[in-house]
Amino acid sequence: MIVDAVTLDSAAVRLGGREVWSGASLSIAASEFVAILGPNGAGKSNLLKALLGVVPLSAGTARIFGEPVRRGNDAVGYLPQRRRFDADLRIRALDLVRMGVDGDRWGIPLPGARSRAIDAQVRKTIELVGAERYATRPIGELSGGEQQRVLIAQALVSGARMLMLDEPLESLDLSNQQAISELIRRICRQQGVTVLLVAHDVNPILPFIDRVVYVAGGHVLCGRPDEVIRTDILTRLYGAPVDVLRTSDGRIVVIGQSEAVSYHGDH
Repeated sequence: MIVDAVTLDSAAVRLGGREVWSGASLSIAASEFVAILGPNGAGKSNLLKALLGVVPLSAGTARIFGEPVRRGNDAVGYLPQRRRFDADLRIRALDLVRMGVDGDRWGIPLPGARSRAIDAQVRKTIELVGAERYATRPIGELSGGEQQRVLIAQALVSGARMLMLDEPLESLDLSNQQAISELIRRICRQQGVTVLLVAHDVNPILPFIDRVVYVAGGHVLCGRPDEVIRTDILTRLYGAPVDVLRTSDGRIVVIGQSEAVSYHGDH
């Protein structure tokens, strides 16, 4: 029996007495690359946290690979929203990746055979993300794109079948955004990993994603980009007039009646 990677059934989240979103029902298949889009404050990150078991649902159910969500699920690798590492941080990239396996034992030696097996897994994962050239350099010396590759390796190294990435492209230039998006797509296809990526700008990832989850107006909608990012659909989601414009080079801009609601392009 084929089991979906993610299933939400009439799910809802409330924080501080406020309903963030409700009535969320969707299914995401294994190996899909899915972008989570929407305006600031709509609850995109809280959707990831609900699937991680960090934020409890106030209604409905959520399942990961057919099982109820729970904290510390080894099947899920999570990369939270972050800024760049301090330039003075001296920990090597490969040591940071290794912490994805034995970070809870940092400083405590492991038995020889187990340690060698972890070393091999770290090297394999570093090669998967294309970071072997700078694996022994301090993480603080690496560029933003290089750091993101290392962090993706850290999230994958324990054998995760799903990656949840919270705005991993935010501080990167366009070239690195596209390179990281292409890498993630390749990981989906070659490793069978499901990816949920929160993004503010859909354009760098548009050629690579399978579907989008759009969070707005307290609602959550899932579908192909051309099914969801449309004037009529977003107007209904927001409960206010929204226009979706497509530029001559294929970029998407979403604007509201009086101001940008969610500009999938330059802010």
